Amino acid sequence: MEESENPSPTQRKVKKLTLVPLIFLIYFEVAGGPYGEEPAVEAAGPFLALLGFLLFPFIWSVPEALITAELTTAFPGNGGFVIWASRAFGPFWGSLMGTWKFLSGVINIASFPLLCIDYVQKIFPALGSGWPRRVAVLCSTLALSFLNYTGLTIVGYVAVVLAVVSLSPFLLMSLIAIPKIKPHRWLSLGQKGVKKDWNLYFNTLFWNLNFWDNVSTLAGEVDMPQKTFPLALFIPVIFTCVSYLIPLFAVTGAVSVDQSEWETGFHAQAAEIIAGKWLKIWIEIGAALSAIGLFEAQLSSSAYQVEGMAEIGILPKLFGVRSRWFNTPWLGIVVSTLIAIGVSNMDFTDIISSANLLYSLGMLLEFASFLWLRWKSPAIARPYRIPLRLPSLLLMCLVPSGFLVLIMAIATKTVYLVTGVMTVAGIGFFFFIKLCKEKKWLEFSVSVEEDKEADLPRDAL
Repeated sequence: MEESENPSPTQRKVKKLTLVPLIFLIYFEVAGGPYGEEPAVEAAGPFLALLGFLLFPFIWSVPEALITAELTTAFPGNGGFVIWASRAFGPFWGSLMGTWKFLSGVINIASFPLLCIDYVQKIFPALGSGWPRRVAVLCSTLALSFLNYTGLTIVGYVAVVLAVVSLSPFLLMSLIAIPKIKPHRWLSLGQKGVKKDWNLYFNTLFWNLNFWDNVSTLAGEVDMPQKTFPLALFIPVIFTCVSYLIPLFAVTGAVSVDQSEWETGFHAQAAEIIAGKWLKIWIEIGAALSAIGLFEAQLSSSAYQVEGMAEIGILPKLFGVRSRWFNTPWLGIVVSTLIAIGVSNMDFTDIISSANLLYSLGMLLEFASFLWLRWKSPAIARPYRIPLRLPSLLLMCLVPSGFLVLIMAIATKTVYLVTGVMTVAGIGFFFFIKLCKEKKWLEFSVSVEEDKEADLPRDAL
């Protein structure tokens, strides 16, 4: 396999990502279907689960998508949120943002082969435990990483197919369930005597509806990003909300079971109750395909983030190496895959919670970067601009920030330990890279200088 650190200009211009595959990549960055929403019912009952998936998009998804649209069109490079933090607060915070977001991403990636095997083992029980399970997880991770290596455009169109196939059984199940729905079931606050698990509830909502800004690390690969990104972000917000709510309304209204059965994968059991075993198998196959889409989208973001950080001098230049055959950041793919394999033996709940806590830290920094850039650099060209003044933007960011603080407050000691160790390692890594620059041990790209702009009156904000 021949690789090239310096692809030709022609090579770098071919096969830009267009609107349709970008929409479905964003969809898989965030959701991938209603697979994984079930624990919200287990944790707090049908009413609060439905309420959460109705309200949380407005509290979290919409603000995050709007900020991503504005900053991505203003800084359309593969560094994404790393560029934003660097422009706002300097290279230390850019590097720390990169550490938090990259590690949250690759920890999250580790969960998808596990989810895939969890569903497949319902059909092939031999994969349920022991070395067959570990081998299956490892082989699926390596195979999916190779697919990612073949190119972002291919991955984007694969995502289109995966979304159609994996969502079809839910639409069919929801239609079949209509005559069986009893609306009073939607109002249930859970079974008597069952204690609410707020940690599981909020982490389930957060895990199913975050990562909107991950697509910012693909901005350099998108055709006309200033025009494409706002629309590409708007459509998945609607699509994601609908794909969660319709099956949840259908199943909670049509099926009456013990609340404890609402663990990840219960939708497949509900499909068998509503329509028969054939639909259960279809949903289980769809779940495996959805996990593939989630893996591909988020591995793409992590790999291109590594390349983007090399482009702006936060990582050594060698991390920006591209494949000569497919023009993909192969070293970023390899690094992301190896870390994901390394953490795949963690408990699934700890994987989700650790990813959420690291991501929460990064999002607090992202909100601060967004507000600071609006105040400090009002004249930067913003092809898409949120039509609000700074006080309203501050309020828009405070509400989801409060939720981020809640997510961090309810984390377990294990999650705090994992996150703390990774944060300290990230700080140490920054100073190590700084030393490498000073000693010229490695070659770095020149850091991006901030735009020179004229000050505008503050009332223009």
